[in-house]
Amino acid sequence: MSKILIVYYSRNGSTRQMAQQIARGVESVAGAEAVLRTVPEVSTVCEQLADTIPDSGAPYVSLQDLQNCDGLALGSPTHFGNMAAPLKYFVDSTVPLWFAGGLSGKPAGVFTATGSMHGGQESTLLSMMLPLMHHGMLMVSLPCNEIALRETVSGGTPYGPSVHADGDHEMTGHEKRLCWVLGARLAKVANALKTVSSL
Repeated sequence: MSKILIVYYSRNGSTRQMAQQIARGVESVAGAEAVLRTVPEVSTVCEQLADTIPDSGAPYVSLQDLQNCDGLALGSPTHFGNMAAPLKYFVDSTVPLWFAGGLSGKPAGVFTATGSMHGGQESTLLSMMLPLMHHGMLMVSLPCNEIALRETVSGGTPYGPSVHADGDHEMTGHEKRLCWVLGARLAKVANALKTVSSL
C-alpha cells in the first residue's frame, strides 16, 4: 500500500474539509491509503508543549509519519499570503529528515483556504512548496486539462487546490473536485514510483 500523508493546519475547518476531500481522492486509487494528521497551535510568547493526541480530529503529525509516507499533501490557511505559523513551526522541525534525505524522491502537493478571493492563495501554495523542494520532493500540481480548474469561479489554481472560505461558505463542486484530483494524482504517482523502485 502507498501511504499518502495529508498534513494540515485548520483553525475554522475549511482546510480540514479540503484534507478530507483529498483523502477521498487518495482512497479512490487501488493500493493507496490516506493518513490524516494535523499540527498543534503555537504561542507567540513561549514554546507550548502539546499532548500527542488532540481532543478531537486527526492526531498530531510526527517526523516518523513523514519518514514512513510514500507521498505528502501539505495544507494551510492563508495568513498574509503565507502558510500559517503552526504549520511553518512543524516544517522547521523537519531538519533531521532533510539531513537524512528521508523525503527525497517522494511526491508532494499543497493546498490552501483563504477568506477572500485575493487573499494570497497562490503565494501561500508557493510558500509551502519551497521547503518541500529543499527536501528533494517531487511536486505534483493539478493537471492543466482538468475541466474544474478551467471552470472554477472561486478556489483552484494550477499550483494546487484552494478554497474561498468566506464565512459560511460551503465548498463548491469544483473546489471538491480539485481536492479529489490532487489526492488521486498523488496516489497514482506514489504507486508508480514504488513500482519503479521495486524493479
